[in-house]
Amino acid sequence: MRPCPLWRASGSGIGNLRVMVGKLFLNTKINATFLTMKNKRKKPLFFIKLASGVFLVTAVLVIVVVYAGNRVQFNKFSEMAAEPPPKPKPKLDTLAYDLKMYEIAHVATSSLIISPSAGHVWFATTTAGTASSTPRHIKVPLWPVRATYPNYGALLPFNRIVAFYGNFYSTQMGILGEFPEAEVLAKLQAQAAAWFAADPDTPVIPAIEYIAVTAQASSHGGTYRSRMPDSEIQKAVDMAAKIKGIVILDVQDGKSTLADELPPLGPFLKLPQVHLAIDPEFSMKDGRRPGTVIGTMDAGDVNYAANFLAGIVKANDIPPKILIVHRFTDAMVTGYKDIKPLPEVQIVMDMDGWGPPSLKIKTYREEIYNEPVQFAGFKLFYKNDLRGPYGRLMTPSEVLKLTPAPSFIMYQ
Repeated sequence: MRPCPLWRASGSGIGNLRVMVGKLFLNTKINATFLTMKNKRKKPLFFIKLASGVFLVTAVLVIVVVYAGNRVQFNKFSEMAAEPPPKPKPKLDTLAYDLKMYEIAHVATSSLIISPSAGHVWFATTTAGTASSTPRHIKVPLWPVRATYPNYGALLPFNRIVAFYGNFYSTQMGILGEFPEAEVLAKLQAQAAAWFAADPDTPVIPAIEYIAVTAQASSHGGTYRSRMPDSEIQKAVDMAAKIKGIVILDVQDGKSTLADELPPLGPFLKLPQVHLAIDPEFSMKDGRRPGTVIGTMDAGDVNYAANFLAGIVKANDIPPKILIVHRFTDAMVTGYKDIKPLPEVQIVMDMDGWGPPSLKIKTYREEIYNEPVQFAGFKLFYKNDLRGPYGRLMTPSEVLKLTPAPSFIMYQ
């Protein structure tokens, strides 16, 4: 007869202890009987005493082990009970979001049905200032866009972003390369202050829009683009930090693809203050060199960039990103209805054509107002907008009269 091994006993606690001790007692008794029969002539009383002693020692050890195990388990549960429950993540104030969206679309609050309990706003009439006292079925205006709500921490529409554009290697690509850093930052802060003065209800966030991937006339291995070194991108990040601003990394992919150009920027895009811009003008789908014709992107390209950013937001548990898409012609962005804003990514369609105010306003209406996606942007050129007999730089007050009022302003 083989004794029952101690490690076969399962469970814990007093009940299981009784079972284990019972088995040990039974096995000890059986073994003692077996030994007594086998050693009738060899002093069986000695072996019975020996077996009983082994049983008692084993029982004591089992009691100690079970007690210690229960004590550890109790301490573990006590520690878990002492830990405070995780705080729920804050949620977007959807009512404030809706009201701000209607504000930038120049819809009077008197023409809205506001439901604080539901956290939503509905449109009541088409004409601001002549709202009906009772809701009625009407044609819904193009703006504001009824897209998915962003996650908590989204910058838009609660703020306006005012950015300086360019590349540190070039004096021809924008203001970032034209002046020393201190002078650029001083000019940017002054420009941001002018926008806040024109609209004191909307805080202004300064931004550095740095061209991290520049289109090239030469091949560069067939890609017709050049990637800036990390040290230059870090310079933009450090520069923005000095004025508590954000960074927008601009990508001109040439004959390359967004699938090839965005992943190398991933380490910077993981930073919560770094966002992304893509420029269809220099995305060459027909094989021709950048700069010879205006390039194009479709909804699939924009959605790829948005989903790429969304993955970074989810993986790093950071606030929503902003994706800027530059355009000034119909063909630059096709399939706009299929562009999908995401809770993790806010999409700004930025009108970046240059010329006199009348031309810029016309282009804004055709390319931004008539083809709504989510948010609107407007680009101003310190030099090119001055060309021609009617050229001049539009003021913040003039730009804010546009419908919708742009949430993103860029200076080149």
